[in-house]
Amino acid sequence: MAIYNEKVMEHFMNPHNVGELENADGKGTYGSPVCGDMMQITIKVDENDKIADAKFKTFGCGSAIASSSMATDMIIGRTVEEALELSNNKIVDELGGLPPVKIHCSVLAEHAIKSAIYDYAQKAGKTYKGLEGFDPNEEEEDHHDIPEEE
Repeated sequence: MAIYNEKVMEHFMNPHNVGELENADGKGTYGSPVCGDMMQITIKVDENDKIADAKFKTFGCGSAIASSSMATDMIIGRTVEEALELSNNKIVDELGGLPPVKIHCSVLAEHAIKSAIYDYAQKAGKTYKGLEGFDPNEEEEDHHDIPEEE
């Protein structure tokens, strides 16, 4: 029985938006080198406050790469406020599900996007309701989920 569905495998084997934007308006990096998952997301924001482009670099497992790929697909063309509404659950749903032990990968993607938008907001002197109370340096609480050995 396969651990990943076809959509997750497609985004892992053929990820979208890989790389780093030159002169990015915002850059967010998040992860844990101890666990082996690190994500960087860069964004370009146009004059209408829409995310014109997004790229990612991810060091991690297939779920981390698939989550990054899907998350960047989901924010391109959206306003910054709409992108801030993206939750890890929406990423998981769009991927058609992830194994429970891999849900933290979608949390990484959500946090990296918010970190990139936070960086943009700081540089542009803007405030967004979706960033209220957000700390880009906050540790992810359940990142260390490790499957129990049988």
